[in-house]
Amino acid sequence: MYIVTAKEMYDIDDYTISEIGLEGKLLMENAGRAVSERVIKLIRETEPVCIFIGAGNNGGDGFVIARVLLDKGYLVQVVQVAPDDKITGDALFHKRVFIQCGGEVSYLTDLDLIREKVERVHVVIDAIIGIGVKGVLREPIQEIVRMINHSKACVISVDIPSGLPADEGIGEFTSIQADYTFVIAAAKESSFMVDTADFYGQWEIVPIGIPNFVFRNNTAKRQWAEEDFGKTIPSRNVHAHKGSHGKGLIIGGCSEMPGSLAMATKAALKAGAGLVAAGTTEKVISMIAAMCPEATYMILPEKDGYITGCTASPISNYDAIAVGIGLGRREETRHVVAELLNNAPCPLLIDADGLYHLKYQLEMLKQRSEPTIITPHPGEMAMLLGISISDLLSAPFHYTRDFAKANRVYIILKGKHTIITSPEGRQAVESSGNPGLAKGGTGDVLTGISLAMMMQQQELFDALCNACFIHGKSADIQIEEKQTYYDLMATDVIDGISKVYRAFPCKRV
Repeated sequence: MYIVTAKEMYDIDDYTISEIGLEGKLLMENAGRAVSERVIKLIRETEPVCIFIGAGNNGGDGFVIARVLLDKGYLVQVVQVAPDDKITGDALFHKRVFIQCGGEVSYLTDLDLIREKVERVHVVIDAIIGIGVKGVLREPIQEIVRMINHSKACVISVDIPSGLPADEGIGEFTSIQADYTFVIAAAKESSFMVDTADFYGQWEIVPIGIPNFVFRNNTAKRQWAEEDFGKTIPSRNVHAHKGSHGKGLIIGGCSEMPGSLAMATKAALKAGAGLVAAGTTEKVISMIAAMCPEATYMILPEKDGYITGCTASPISNYDAIAVGIGLGRREETRHVVAELLNNAPCPLLIDADGLYHLKYQLEMLKQRSEPTIITPHPGEMAMLLGISISDLLSAPFHYTRDFAKANRVYIILKGKHTIITSPEGRQAVESSGNPGLAKGGTGDVLTGISLAMMMQQQELFDALCNACFIHGKSADIQIEEKQTYYDLMATDVIDGISKVYRAFPCKRV
């Protein structure tokens, strides 16, 4: 599933019409019929429906929906909220077809009459304004939006709730609060933003016949889904041995935070790593060894219970390294991160306290020849960027893409909609998971899973997307089977990893 900006969607439409030859009228027909099929599954024929129609393609989709519902025997009223001279092109074509099929269109400007319409119907279909909205809605549209939001009707938006920006980084707006949104052709950036996602209600993409290659040529963003995981997760060879699936090293842990290292190590093994070593202090090893007997351990130099360094010789033996979980923020632990940035001859994942130290060593990222992966939550990402969390969350695609390209890193920006970004600017959103993950230790589990995936035979970008999927899907399965949002623990997520693999069995080769 692809993710687009408003401009990208316009370019995709233009190419499909002008170069491929699919007429705008046909795309509008496809869109309206696809939405109608979903609407019919939601409402009964006896429920009065009022379709609010504006100018542009969104209004044209509304006329098609009105015609299909009318033909199916639904009680349909159409209220046009734009003047007749604004209904042009393909939208005007479908308005005329609707009328010729027995439909009636009311052009209302009296707000009292509109309020009366809204209060009498059970279902409102919002086809007022699409992705072309610029700034705050003008009156009387803004007041109509308020009326719909205050009504008791079920509200269904076409493509995007009217008034909601399609793109990230938009400030003030007034929007329809939809119960359902049927998004045309591709997801819009705003469906993944903290401040805008909830306005969509439950949403679903409806295809309208645009070929996949047109999306691929026009956007570098997509949503990672179950089918992507199923296609990209590597098969396991029947002749494989422990060395076939990677030898990983996780460096971290201190006397105050030994559990983070234990969870990351166990998660890496559970997710499929062949061998995992935990590098930490002797005291921490004695505290966690019994929790994960399958791992090996490396004693690192320490001072007052905190790691102070790691030699270049041992790290050359590993296929991937993770650092930062439970490391601590002391000055001496900063040298650990610097040493790995300089000397790690393999992919290096930096998380947690490692990101705090990375803030002072950003120039070193550009000097690395091997891949570097960072896994920040919004607070950590904002820290690295030197901006506020609210600024980051207003435009996470933009900020993570620019940072990844400038510093040649992969980024996993954790959240409800986790954004994975490559150094080339390729981006994916992974949306599995639930509120139960909002608990200490779950990030450490993701670090372990990511380390394991990085060492499998798959493209690194796909590996990181799959790690996020396994992490979130495990939490979802645990909630479905036995846990709740309140009692889900990070260790429960580790236990659920095997259930994810059982749900998506890999073929042997």
